[in-house]
Amino acid sequence: MSPTLVLSLIAGYFVVLIIIAYLTSRKATSESFFIANRNAPWYMVAFAMIGTSLSGVTFISIPGMVASQSWSYMAVVLGYTVGYVVIGTVLMPLYYRLRLVSIYTYLEQRFGFWSYKTGALFFLISRAVGAAFRLFLVAGVLQFAVFDQLNVPFAVTVTVSIFLIYLYTFRGGLKTILWTDTFQTLAMLVCVAVSIYLMANELNLGFAGLVKTVKESTMSQIYFSDPKDDKFFWKQFASGAFITIVMTGLDQDLMQKNLSCRNLQDAQKNMFWFTIAIVVVNVFFLSLGVLLYQFAAAKGISLPTNPTTGKVIGDNVFPLLATSHFSLFAGIVFILGIIAVTYASADSALTALTTSFCVDMLTIKQYPEAQQKRVRQLTHFGFSLVLIVIILIFRAINDQSVITSVFKAAGYTYGPLLGLYSFGIFTSRGLHDKLVLPVCVVAPLLTWFINANSKDWWGYEFGFEILILNGLLTFLGLLAISRPRNLELNPVA
Repeated sequence: MSPTLVLSLIAGYFVVLIIIAYLTSRKATSESFFIANRNAPWYMVAFAMIGTSLSGVTFISIPGMVASQSWSYMAVVLGYTVGYVVIGTVLMPLYYRLRLVSIYTYLEQRFGFWSYKTGALFFLISRAVGAAFRLFLVAGVLQFAVFDQLNVPFAVTVTVSIFLIYLYTFRGGLKTILWTDTFQTLAMLVCVAVSIYLMANELNLGFAGLVKTVKESTMSQIYFSDPKDDKFFWKQFASGAFITIVMTGLDQDLMQKNLSCRNLQDAQKNMFWFTIAIVVVNVFFLSLGVLLYQFAAAKGISLPTNPTTGKVIGDNVFPLLATSHFSLFAGIVFILGIIAVTYASADSALTALTTSFCVDMLTIKQYPEAQQKRVRQLTHFGFSLVLIVIILIFRAINDQSVITSVFKAAGYTYGPLLGLYSFGIFTSRGLHDKLVLPVCVVAPLLTWFINANSKDWWGYEFGFEILILNGLLTFLGLLAISRPRNLELNPVA
């Protein structure tokens, strides 16, 4: 694949996005930027959320991990379904009853000013670092595949990429993103389906043969019964449920789309169909992973390995095969797919960061509409710069283990949100509001300490379920600073 061809694909792709943005952002207001005027069709929201909930990391990592983890990730996905049920039946009715724009406004009504600001702050940190991390990994793939050959500096690649996201989102916000993410989700799904078809064709498999090959592969095992195994089914399942509750239900990014539906019933229909779709999409990704390794074995292709462990580097398998060993058409499909899924996630994250900061930190509704427009566009530009700076810091560190640790540390900040919302919904007690921030800082630090020593202490190594421990410690800390309250004075709970 020539750099000129790839650049042409990227340019054409963004032209389509900018045209969509132009058509959807005319007469945009803060109401349309933040919640799409609360009149988005539920089926559009459900479809657009598929692209938002995935990322370029998902596009690369899920197929690559089947050699080492088999289909154990499917247990996490099945756990997602439980989490989505909780979101649809517990959190959504609460958000719609209060007619929230930012979901963290609930914390102010339930506990007070400092609880509210604490929840918003933890979201802003988590989402900024998480979005930057995902963009960093994909920018690295594009840099290696294209821009290094053109001697384009990495800083330029990142800056231009984020500027393009800013360009098609700064006016319309969520109203535009619902349309662009619908397009990008469609592009991503088509690319995955085409990749599976091309792999099956290369291996001379019809549909029945494809299903049989995947089903009979040792890499397609889902159930692992050993509790000490990091692939233990029920541990993965429980982790998936809590990850969904926190990283979807308590995350402004994904819930912002749900709040754009016309009413609670539409939002719940959206969540129901989205749940089915996300399970099917992950089955496609995992099936593609099996076929990638089957293809490499059939063609005698040596896959990249870690020089220390000798194990295959899963994240490099799909990019390597797509850009070096597939047909030109398959390579084009891969590039378009990774662009689609990456920017569907990144544009939504940027808009959610802008929304939370404007609503939660700047109280933007106190200003007239003309001033609101200036404030939100300036904030949107500011967070674009923040993402660029974080990505360039990752690049300067240039140590994958350190960068991954930073990303995992950002994941720790969702634990306090789990503890805060659980305490607010499932208890009737109030809090000493000014002590909430210290509790929410100490809980992740204590979680990290336990995680770092659990293997030596108990022979147990935490995985995704570290989030549950973090939320539990936060809950216990909040219980320690709680007090009875008069429900008549504050009926939100």
